[in-house]
Amino acid sequence: MGFLKPNERATLETLSRLSYCNPFLPERIELEKQVLGDALPQRVSVWNLRAGVEREREAVVKLQKVVDPLADDLLNRLRDGVKANDDEARLYEDLILFVLYHRYRDAFQKLLDHALDKGATGRVKFYEQFEQDAMRLLDVPGVNLHARDEVPHLFACYFQLRRAFHHIFSNIVGGSMPAARLRAAVWQSIFTHDMPRYRRALFNKLGDIATLITGPTGTGKELVARAIALSRYIPFDAGTQRFSDEFTGSFHALNLSALSPTLIESELFGHRRGSFTGAVADRTGWLELCKPLGTVFLDEIGELDSAIQVKLLRLLQTRTFQKLGDTKTLHFSGKIMAATNRDLMEEMQQQRFRQDFFYRLCADMIRTPSLSEQLIDSPEELPNLVLFIARRLAGDEAETLTDEVVDWIENHLGLDYAWPGNIRELEQCIKNVMIRKEYRPQHPNGREAVGDVRTRIADEMLEGEISADDLIRRYVTIVYAQTGSYEAAARKLGLDRRTVKARVDEALLEALQNESP
Repeated sequence: MGFLKPNERATLETLSRLSYCNPFLPERIELEKQVLGDALPQRVSVWNLRAGVEREREAVVKLQKVVDPLADDLLNRLRDGVKANDDEARLYEDLILFVLYHRYRDAFQKLLDHALDKGATGRVKFYEQFEQDAMRLLDVPGVNLHARDEVPHLFACYFQLRRAFHHIFSNIVGGSMPAARLRAAVWQSIFTHDMPRYRRALFNKLGDIATLITGPTGTGKELVARAIALSRYIPFDAGTQRFSDEFTGSFHALNLSALSPTLIESELFGHRRGSFTGAVADRTGWLELCKPLGTVFLDEIGELDSAIQVKLLRLLQTRTFQKLGDTKTLHFSGKIMAATNRDLMEEMQQQRFRQDFFYRLCADMIRTPSLSEQLIDSPEELPNLVLFIARRLAGDEAETLTDEVVDWIENHLGLDYAWPGNIRELEQCIKNVMIRKEYRPQHPNGREAVGDVRTRIADEMLEGEISADDLIRRYVTIVYAQTGSYEAAARKLGLDRRTVKARVDEALLEALQNESP
């Protein structure tokens, strides 16, 4: 008999695929089902925040109960002299890598929580135990296991996995397939599609590749960039038991649309005193401040002046740059990420965006889906998305606020509302309902997006959906809009001028004034 029984080989091959698959796609669920069968807890089709961490932990615990005894059994066979061929050794090694990660998963999570709270990981005390455990499982006579010689690297990869999962899972929410594909795309941007190759050779090379994030305004492009930046590989020093750098503080974002070309150059490249009007002292730019494991994020790259595009093209080609007013060449060792809501194909056709610059940015592209795309795919996701935002805004009152917001949307906007402002607009909707018990979206020209203002107010009054205070406030605003003066409105209403002035709703007044005659 060989080292592996037929049923064991099938299990190990599935576990190997499970270890390296993208955790944010349904493939993971199918692979777990192959290992656990009927013992697999009931789960949704994609891993997302709504499912809850505890339910996911249940599946992990059940997997550990399967793989831990199998690992011990196979280890004993190897120590007893049973020979494993190269393929069997590979499957055994993948099994041990799976066992180690999940055995220390909670320890890595505590380390991550500590770093997020304190801003630094510090000395990692559980590394010694991890190293002993790893060597016990991997240092087997007569079997060539590559991971045996790279335990500190393995430790660094595990912490990177934990950070990546945390930042993606916590910040990119939603159970729709567009949201799942976005999470999967971010994971792939960090680890590529081939994780064994990443662990062997690519872990320290992806910083040289720029990432371009496209998508409509308000779809979380900066959250995507932050998740990737904070999940970069950081080497671990077994001697000092410390990581070579801290991931916190490694993300530097610059909104290009908010700055003039000169200020953009100054912020990015830095400048020497006197290099332009107002440059009264030397300045160090973000490219120079960025550490080798850091990231500079250029938001609204489509707004960039052509001359600066040329400078950034040179940066991406040569990894070098110069400060404004200086001839000294500096080296950039970090990662560049960029985002835009513009159609860069159209921009290039109109010669507003350089093709050579685009082709330096597009090696790794991610598109963020609109809120409308997510809700068309999964209409039931609306309460989940509202609850996610409401928890941040209202704490313990999040569930009741969620009910109020969803009820308002269903009754006043409709479930087919297009959400032109995407997640950012949904957040404003939640805030409006929380503060004023209503949300009236506006078109870009300032008019209400839903219905005639006066008709809507009348309908709400007849349906008993408006409080006495709101009714008075809105009626005062309507009369003021008609008369054009506080005095005239006060006479018509039989109120004091100061009362009229205090009662006017500025947002409603603007909507009334923008209505078509």
